[in-house]
Amino acid sequence: MKILVVGQGGREHTLVWKLAQCPGVEKVYCAPGNAGTAVDGENVNIAVDDLGRLMSFAKHNDIDLTVVGPEVPLVAGIVDEFNSHGLKIFGPTKAAARLEGSKAFSKEIMKKAGVPTATSKSFTRLEEAHAYLEALESTVDDTVEHVPIVVKADGLAAGKGVHVCRNCTEGKAAATQMLQDGLFGKAGQTIVIEEFLEGQEASILAIVDGDTIIPLESSQDHKRAHDGDLGPNTGGMGAYSPAPVVTEEIMDDIIRRILVPTIHTMRVEGHPFSGVLYAGLMLTAQGPKVIEYNVRFGDPEAQAVLMRLKTDLAQILSLAASGRLAELEGLDWDERPAVCVVMASEGYPASYPKGRVINGINEADRLTDTKVFHAGTTGKDMQVLTDGGRVLGVAAMGDSIPAAKQAAYQAVEKIDWDGAWNRSDISDKA
Repeated sequence: MKILVVGQGGREHTLVWKLAQCPGVEKVYCAPGNAGTAVDGENVNIAVDDLGRLMSFAKHNDIDLTVVGPEVPLVAGIVDEFNSHGLKIFGPTKAAARLEGSKAFSKEIMKKAGVPTATSKSFTRLEEAHAYLEALESTVDDTVEHVPIVVKADGLAAGKGVHVCRNCTEGKAAATQMLQDGLFGKAGQTIVIEEFLEGQEASILAIVDGDTIIPLESSQDHKRAHDGDLGPNTGGMGAYSPAPVVTEEIMDDIIRRILVPTIHTMRVEGHPFSGVLYAGLMLTAQGPKVIEYNVRFGDPEAQAVLMRLKTDLAQILSLAASGRLAELEGLDWDERPAVCVVMASEGYPASYPKGRVINGINEADRLTDTKVFHAGTTGKDMQVLTDGGRVLGVAAMGDSIPAAKQAAYQAVEKIDWDGAWNRSDISDKA
């Protein structure tokens, strides 16, 4: 079996690494890949949004299964293109990928499905958004100092399109930046203003084939840049799995009230969903509520979750892409927790330098039950160089979450480059 993984980040390196271990997998290609995927697979110099060349490569190299990592090609319709040429591909269609590609669409689906989520309203006109925020502010008791709200760009913004605002004044400023100043370009031409949800966050990834839903083990991401969940939002600074806050009872509730109604409604609405449904949740006092949906493996959640998966991933994804997920007998997991710590370049999540030499990766990789997943890296002259904001995801397993954390940070200490930094509190919430 030959597999093509589309993408170049830490999630894609995790997929390449895991798929290459599966019985029956002869070769794993990655387009365009990074310095890590070049070691665990074979890189192909094709961009993620070059759908024509990707499809041509899959045809001419007899690829049995294509697995799409990032959201951009999914929203662009790569699955539709491959399907139209009889090529097997794992991921949602362009219509179904709107669950991530448009927050306004996602909210409409949740409303129709009766899925618990934050109260929200969508806007394309700045004056209407400001009027809504002013009306909201007028209902607040004068004794309340801060009423946080959330302003989101409707489209894809690389994980940076969410502004958590302390009050309506900050909310109006965020709306102005998006709708008037073009902060996120087309992605911010529509915005969603919603209530702020309080509680602990959790991520639930589920493999879906249109009808059958198989949830993976729980995880928790760390979106803020700095320790204590301070600083700007990022693509994710670390994750751990499982998340103890997601009890068996809560997981049953998530499946019954969130996953099943969403997949059913997508089918009823004419957009059957196949691929990974990623539910970003807030565990509130009223129960789990959806913050957002993504339509692919999370990054860095995939690193922590898939490190623990013992079932043949190639078989799982192939069955899902064929609409035969019901044939899977269940999933087998390593009971040990996993922790993944993201190492980033100085300046991230704003602008950052590239091309700095990374030292110590091999030493870290040699530690027991440890894997360094490359994200923003490239290879040159036998060296590994930084090529992104989130550079590496250093993951380790242990007999407990504290033990896994200790192992991950021991590996982090062996790696260095000029300007490297990371959070020091990944998994402490557990």
